[in-house]
Formats: sequence, C-alpha cells, structure tokens
Amino acid sequence: MLGITRSQMRAEIDAGRWRVAGRECLVVAPAASSTPVDWWVAVLETAPRTDPTKGARAALGGLTALRAAGLQGIDGDGLVHVCAPKSSRPLSPLPGVRVHETRRWDDDQVIATSGVPRTRPEVATVQAALWARTDREAALLLVAPVQQRLTTVDLVGVALERIRRDRRRSLLRSVFVDIAGGVRSLNELDFAAMCRRRGLPEPDRQVVVSGASGRCYLDVRWHRWRVVVEVDGVGHLQPDRWIDDSLRHNEIALAGDVVLRVPSLGLRLDPDRHLDAVERALRQSGWRGTTTARNVRGSERDSSHMLGRT
Repeated sequence: MLGITRSQMRAEIDAGRWRVAGRECLVVAPAASSTPVDWWVAVLETAPRTDPTKGARAALGGLTALRAAGLQGIDGDGLVHVCAPKSSRPLSPLPGVRVHETRRWDDDQVIATSGVPRTRPEVATVQAALWARTDREAALLLVAPVQQRLTTVDLVGVALERIRRDRRRSLLRSVFVDIAGGVRSLNELDFAAMCRRRGLPEPDRQVVVSGASGRCYLDVRWHRWRVVVEVDGVGHLQPDRWIDDSLRHNEIALAGDVVLRVPSLGLRLDPDRHLDAVERALRQSGWRGTTTARNVRGSERDSSHMLGRT
C-alpha cells in the first residue's frame, strides 16, 4: 500500500504516531481524537460496499452534517450521524456512530467537493429535526440553521415537502410556518384563542401607539390593564430586528405598560408557562376575573402532543 510494508505500518502504530480506526481506516496522525478525522472515519467505515463503481455511498447527516457546515452552539446527543441509501446494507457502525438508512437519497443531496461528504444544509436541517430526541429539540434544530444562515427558508421548505411519513411531520410543518414568517397574524389569533380558552379577557390586536420614535404596532394589548404582549416569530431574533424591538419596548414600558415577550415557538411547545406570566401581569394590574387554567392546560398538552402525529 503506497510503498509501505506491513512491518512499517506496525512500527508506526506501536510508536503511537498512527492509529487503527475501525476495520478499513488507518489514521496517519497522533492518537488524540480530532472531530474532522472522526467524521471521515465514520463515513468510510459505514459506507456500503455493494456497488464499488459508485464509491463510498454514505455521508454525514442531520446535526453532524450541520456542524460540519458550520452550525454553532448545539452539540446534540454527542453521536456522529451518518446516512446511507435505504436497503444498501451499510456496514455495522463504530461505537459513537449512528447510521440512518434513508429513502430520500440521491447524489444531489451529497456535497463531496469539499471536506467530508455530507448532506446539504437544507436536507441536514430536516434530518436533524426528524432524528431529534424531543419535539423541543426538533423545533430548535429546524430553526437554528436558518437563524445562522447556513440555509434558507425556501430550501428547507422544499426539503420538508419530501417528507411523506413521519410522526413529526405535522409538528415540523407547524414550526416551519413560523420560520417562513408569512402568518404573523395567525400567531396572534392563536394567542387570542388560547386566552379565551383559559378565561382571560379578550385582548386588542395590532394596536397603534405613538412614541418618541413615531407610531408603532403592538401585537396584543389590554388597554384597561396596560399589559402588552408581543408574539415573536423567528425573524425577531435577527440582530437588527432585536435591537429595534428592544428600543420600542423600552419606550412602551417607560410610558407605563407592562411588556411581555412571548416566542411563537414557546406557544406551540410550552404554552402554560407563557400564559401563566400573562395572567400574573393582568392580575397585578387589577384584573379580577376567573380562569379555567386546569382544563386548558390539559387540552393544550394534548394539542401539543398531537402536533407530533400525522
């Protein structure tokens, strides 16, 4: 092999300069672990050998592919996720490697021109959400790559449309609506419906107020109790939007209103705690109504659970 004898290989391994990694790979590097090296080993060691004319038919997938593409701040389950074509008989994975066989495999999904073979960011985003440990993690993994500009909303939407059967299909489509940002009023209507079911007073929506910086629109406001709720979609987390929102809300608070920020994803995945805060704000401002919080919480938990079903 490359003019190196077996005895020379054994000497390098015994000296700790090279290391054996699996059945097929020899790492010409010190024994210390390296993430890119481990990714290469995972792909090469699990690639099916059924069709040698097509080369190594495996690639990093899901969160691992996103990390290889530059995703920051999410470590996940610590496993290396590798995908291979359905029924291609990938080799048994190494410890710490999880292999996913996918029906949605084609060469256009794999980026082999630079670095480790991996699924494209939009495909990896959907894979990561489908393979996530919890619905909350799935929502985060669908949002984060778009926030960090590894991919776009349109590309994720196309990749999501390819999913025909999965227990999280409905949840991911629901979260995607928030990412797309085209149904801001629907978030507000959903929030108002939650308030009604809980027995909270009916809020005003899209209220126009004037401040030092001019006129602005408030998502939800109870004028009588001077409580404002802003239902934030993903777009509000962009740095420029975030700064503008903070300045605007500071002015509203200084004028005497209580301002609460509620993420739209929070309403879908954990509505109880956000509605608890809204109720406390109303009561502290003088509202004395009664609620049906216990029944609503049960129904909302059922609805949240059902989002994960098809």
